Amino acid sequence: MLLKYFYDQALAHASYLVGCQRTGEAVVVDPGRDIEQYLQVAAGEGVRIVGVAETHIHADYVSGARELAERVGATLYVSDEGPAEWKYAYAKQYAHRLLKDGDKFSIGNVEFAVMHTPGHTPESISFVLTDKGGGADRPMGIFTGDFIFVGSIGRPDLLEEAAGIMGTAEPGARDLFKSMARFRQLPDYLQVWPAHGAGSACGKGLGAIPSSTVGYEKLFNPALQYRDEQAFVDYILAEQPEAPKYFALMKRVNKEGPAVLGGTQFPPRLPANQLLETIADRQNIVVDTVAGKVFANAHVPGTISIETKYIAMWGGSLLDYARPIYLIASQHDLAEVVRILRKIGCDHISGFFDADEVVAAGLRKDSLRQLSPRELAEQMTQNGIELIDVRGLNERHEVMVEGSEHHFLGKMFSKPYDFEDDKTYAFVCRTGGRSVVACSVAKYLGAKNVINVSGGVVAWERAGLPVVKQSEANLQSVD
Repeated sequence: MLLKYFYDQALAHASYLVGCQRTGEAVVVDPGRDIEQYLQVAAGEGVRIVGVAETHIHADYVSGARELAERVGATLYVSDEGPAEWKYAYAKQYAHRLLKDGDKFSIGNVEFAVMHTPGHTPESISFVLTDKGGGADRPMGIFTGDFIFVGSIGRPDLLEEAAGIMGTAEPGARDLFKSMARFRQLPDYLQVWPAHGAGSACGKGLGAIPSSTVGYEKLFNPALQYRDEQAFVDYILAEQPEAPKYFALMKRVNKEGPAVLGGTQFPPRLPANQLLETIADRQNIVVDTVAGKVFANAHVPGTISIETKYIAMWGGSLLDYARPIYLIASQHDLAEVVRILRKIGCDHISGFFDADEVVAAGLRKDSLRQLSPRELAEQMTQNGIELIDVRGLNERHEVMVEGSEHHFLGKMFSKPYDFEDDKTYAFVCRTGGRSVVACSVAKYLGAKNVINVSGGVVAWERAGLPVVKQSEANLQSVD
């Protein structure tokens, strides 16, 4: 048997290629849309991708299942569990097999047994893998998708939080509790191969190591320590991270079938002398992907700052995919930015401007006013500056700057703040990175006077300035 692990750091997404070396066949488990990586590895290993196995309809990235079915004729192995509204609408266009609990399928000598594990989503399934090539009659591991992670468990509230399907979070949590009971019955020696690692918004507190075992998770996974159903429901529904706005779109796209890309395509390169005209059209959004510190020191007025390494997180939360989106990017970063945006469903990028040409044209004429916490604290009492915390609510629960208001960065477009022309707004996050993004969005939305708090809440605390700890906080949010 051949087992290859793929990890996309930008989306904390894990996928797998499983092959039978006797027959030269392989299946990809939970593939991303960027399928060239699977095709290249398969070719290098001398196997042919004949199948795609998906654990559920994903919410955090565009699946590569349809792309592989279209490009190489891979058979789709997908769930037939759950209610009618969560079936794969596009599967019938390709060779496919709809799977229910207890079903099995094989790729050569490698057998996949289906285990229905609802909770994260109603249709969620896991695949228990047995390598029969060496005469084994016991399973080796389990692909858990977004059910069991290393050190965590899939959140059951995404349908309600992201897709707006009300009344689904608590029933999902109770389904998850029952699925955990089945997981505990599995042999301790089974390896656990999840679809996500640390940084994913599909759960809270995910571990950073790529795999685990059933036995280890039984002992140390916090979620698996709960034996009382109501206590577990209360635990799993509390303090989940904010779901990015694009999650709702992804559920629909992956259910109906994403557009087939058919290979790498780049948006048109536009001359720098068209940039100001592009920005002047308020239907357009121009995203500058340079580092936040660079943007703060010099940027083109009217652009939004989302640097390359954060494009998945904040691009998916802030950008309106229905509007024309343009990029300012270096030649070095362009391919990665486009790859990530397309992997989170942003297919229609109208064009890009080369970052070096923008500098050469002298268009970076604006900068952000930046103050240290000490400097800001001295000015706040004198000048009536409004301090806005753009971190997640869970971070704010732990410690917040005394007197600050809360407006989560990911909702600054969907729930705009009422900026007044005669007021100054200072933005703070943990260390000063997200607040640069917030400043750029605030200026785009019409704020005249903005300040970035350099060093963020961490620097504020180190300076000995007033903060409110969790036990003292009476938390409110404009969200």
